[in-house]
Amino acid sequence: MPYVTVKMLEGRTDDQKRALVEKVTEAVSETTNAPKEKIAVIIEEMSPSHYGVAGKRISDDA
Repeated sequence: MPYVTVKMLEGRTDDQKRALVEKVTEAVSETTNAPKEKIAVIIEEMSPSHYGVAGKRISDDA
């Protein structure tokens, strides 16, 4: 059973997350020949204050 974890900043709509799960499932099924029923996609959302790039938190740029 493939498990896929997607980490992203919070703020996407339910429709966007639904589409992401669908497309990731399709891609994993196509590339691994795993049945879609066996593919799990986990979305982990992060607050901009919990994520940094180049020594700065994303929330500090807002």
